[in-house]
Amino acid sequence: MKGLKNKVVIITGAASGIGKATALRFAEEGANIVVADFADGTATVNEVLDKGVQAIYVKLNVTDPESVQAMVAKTIDTFSKVDVLINNAGITKDAMMKKLTKEAWDDVVNVNLTGVFNCTAAVLPHMLEQKSGVVLTTSSVVGLFGNLGQTNYAATKWGVIGMTKSWAKEMAKNGLRFNCVAPGFIATEMVKKIPEQVLNEKILIKVPAGRLGEPEEIAAAFAFLASDDAKFINGTVLSVDGACTL
Repeated sequence: MKGLKNKVVIITGAASGIGKATALRFAEEGANIVVADFADGTATVNEVLDKGVQAIYVKLNVTDPESVQAMVAKTIDTFSKVDVLINNAGITKDAMMKKLTKEAWDDVVNVNLTGVFNCTAAVLPHMLEQKSGVVLTTSSVVGLFGNLGQTNYAATKWGVIGMTKSWAKEMAKNGLRFNCVAPGFIATEMVKKIPEQVLNEKILIKVPAGRLGEPEEIAAAFAFLASDDAKFINGTVLSVDGACTL
């Protein structure tokens, strides 16, 4: 990908799953990585370092503005800049609407929606000052089409699309780009734990491609959108879902 070498990339939720795969992909492209996660991201950092670039782990609570500001400050202290933010951290607390608690609603909104706001707000002054920067956010097929038992999750994944489009309209003139990636059903550790019968009868039946996506395929979409190859793509949603939204 053009233009990723020596870029400084913050990835939230990078200790595992899609976030980890994304960190490794950007490292392969020559970028330096900030692994930002509430979970221990040391293993991810070590794998990134093995690819010959720089990396640090910063413990992060995206719901806490002070934690977010400290993470960005550490990034600036270490690398003197931030070129790309990937808002990937997210949680689920599923329940049908008639059983959805206010606590479960608040928890998911605080991480998946307010967390994206907090992280973007923290990097924005630095990107505006340097007149360049890319912010990418993980949405979901669920955000585009809804899903049974995921009122809170779907609301947040639709919400980040609205924020992304608003930011693109506000700041394209400043040299900043904002886009979303909307994964379909991806073979993360959480999905791999689903019983095979449920996987085949409830999930794969919805995917015309007939298989789960791989975290590396989402990482590739992030790398493309962050690269100079996508420098005129702004305010859009890239679905990576094996045609399950058609």
